[in-house]
Amino acid sequence: MRFASALALALACCAAGADELADALKLKGDLERGRVAYEVCQGCHRPDGAGRPDGSYPQLAGQWAEVLLKQMTDIRGGRRDNPKMHPFITVRVIGVQDMADIAAYLRSVKPPPDNGKGPGTNLALGARLYDRNCQDCHGRQGEGDDAEFYPVLAGQHYNYLVRQIREIRDGVRRNANRTMRREVRDYSDADIEAVADHISRLVITAIK
Repeated sequence: MRFASALALALACCAAGADELADALKLKGDLERGRVAYEVCQGCHRPDGAGRPDGSYPQLAGQWAEVLLKQMTDIRGGRRDNPKMHPFITVRVIGVQDMADIAAYLRSVKPPPDNGKGPGTNLALGARLYDRNCQDCHGRQGEGDDAEFYPVLAGQHYNYLVRQIREIRDGVRRNANRTMRREVRDYSDADIEAVADHISRLVITAIK
């Protein structure tokens, strides 16, 4: 009985998160409002959206607004686990319009060039793995795809990439794309480190 109740609650939360994403995608984000609303985020993600090279927080500047909205609503809807972010993204702190504004603002911010890079010890393997398993979705230069919610990978921190790919491979990240799970399920830790190192060195020359 307890399991059934918990399952019903989880399904209700997931449905609410999906509805909230649909609502957020319909809204036009305002850059100035987003800059102000982002103040609640910058303590962790830093004022310029650069995140932290140690991998504790991702680089968000220049990310697709659609991707940011999906991740925010997934966390709020219980589809992605991120306990550190929960207190800052509850409905009491930011609304759906606030999320749309923040996403639009971060998309407009130029990514910093000094993201955390990997050790550079196995770049040839990393490039081969990326070409084989990643570029069809994330693009040759890691530019992502807003329509498919594939994130920009170029400029992301090496340590964050390693952590996320491991969690996707191991089934820990519950909102991971099924195709990506399939692509990385047989990766060794060395494979993950190599492809993350390659990705960390990708550069997009302009934001569309």
